[in-house]
Amino acid sequence: VQLVESGGGSVQSGGSLRLACAASRSSSSRYSMGWFRQTPGKGREGVATIDSTGSTYYADSVKGRFTISKYNAENTLYLQMNLLKPEDTAIYYCAAGYDTPGYFLDRPYMWAYWGQGTQVTVSS
Repeated sequence: VQLVESGGGSVQSGGSLRLACAASRSSSSRYSMGWFRQTPGKGREGVATIDSTGSTYYADSVKGRFTISKYNAENTLYLQMNLLKPEDTAIYYCAAGYDTPGYFLDRPYMWAYWGQGTQVTVSS
C-alpha cells in the first residue's frame, strides 16, 4: 500500500486545513487508517484513526476540532482540522494497517504503511 498526503500548509491560529491521503489500493476491506504527527525531537503522536468498521478514535488534544473521514470509492482518507492552534504545528503522516485496531492511536509502530508526510504550520 502506497500512501500520498496532500493539503498541508501555513495558517493562522483559529484557521482550518484539510489533509488528504490517497491510497494506492482499496482500503475498504480490513484496513484501518489514521493520521499521526511529529515535531522535531519528539516521537510520532497519534491524531485520529478510523478502522474498517468506520469507528473513529481521536487524541484528546484534537477532539472537537479535528474530523477524520474516509471516502472508499476514491481510496482517500481525510483529516479536517478546525480551530488550529500553534501546538498543532507538525509534520502530519498518513498510516494504514491491515486489521490494526483503531484504538492503537498510541502505538505508531503497529501501523505497517506510511506516507511521506506533509507539513502543517500554525502561527499565532
